[in-house]
Amino acid sequence: MLQAVFFDFDGVIADSEPLHLRAYQTILQKEGIALGRDEYYKKYLGYDDLGLFQALAKDRGLSVDIARIDDWIDAKTILIEAMLSSDSVLFPGAADCVRRCADLAPLAIASGALEPEIVLVLEHSNLRPLFGAIASASDGVRGKPAPDLYMLAIAKLADQRTMTIEPGACVAIEDSHWGLTAARQAGLRCIGIAHTYPAAELAEADLVVESLEDITAASLNRVIAR
Repeated sequence: MLQAVFFDFDGVIADSEPLHLRAYQTILQKEGIALGRDEYYKKYLGYDDLGLFQALAKDRGLSVDIARIDDWIDAKTILIEAMLSSDSVLFPGAADCVRRCADLAPLAIASGALEPEIVLVLEHSNLRPLFGAIASASDGVRGKPAPDLYMLAIAKLADQRTMTIEPGACVAIEDSHWGLTAARQAGLRCIGIAHTYPAAELAEADLVVESLEDITAASLNRVIAR
């Protein structure tokens, strides 16, 4: 029986990955560092802000101390919050999908985005009350593909609902192989949605769908029953 549904945020609920890329590019261009779209989606999309800047610096052979990275993160946060608050960035059908899932089971978010960014979009869309817990980069745990965000989201939701949650009775909805790996390592079943990458790159999911409209009670229960 389905116990809970866990959503990734960027690339699943919010069509915000292009905005994140634009914000990263703005910050890095001031430092004389180029970050192209293809490189971002191939190598860095799965990282949170800290992880991306650290990985990029390592890949480029740059000597960058943590104070400088903190400055980049602060600047990027200001930019992305302004972008996210300018208009709705939800994928088509996202609000209906969230409401549909909320009628079936408790919901939580496990995301490498910062919590203020997530809350900003959810409140703007009147979806925040539907999520019992949010685990994010603001919590300071390892980002995906490590399982930490999912393990924390499970713990937070279990505490909020005063219930025991079995990961194998939960479904994670993800758009990248980093997220799918994280969810599977935490013991969850997975639905991959081909918003960001083609279905062939999400093969480790229990089910791959093209649209949020394809996530229904029947599809969720089918994944749990596998």
